Amino acid sequence: MRARLSLAMAFTPALALVAGLPFVNRLEPIVLGLPFLLAWILGWVLATPLFLAAAYALARRDSGEGHSGAAGRAAGGARP
Repeated sequence: MRARLSLAMAFTPALALVAGLPFVNRLEPIVLGLPFLLAWILGWVLATPLFLAAAYALARRDSGEGHSGAAGRAAGGARP
């Protein structure tokens, strides 16, 4: 279940950028001095790392790689 959620979170920004463009393609309103379309694209570009980080965290938790993963062992953790 988490795997599907992480995939959905990873694809959300790309889908919003591609599928949302016909609906937000207008000059008005002006957001922070930018046309709405440009503000939409900039917002999703800035939000993409947040979505990808959340998808990575969900996928990592789903695979069982808590603190005992490779990074944990490199930091001095014991191997299970």
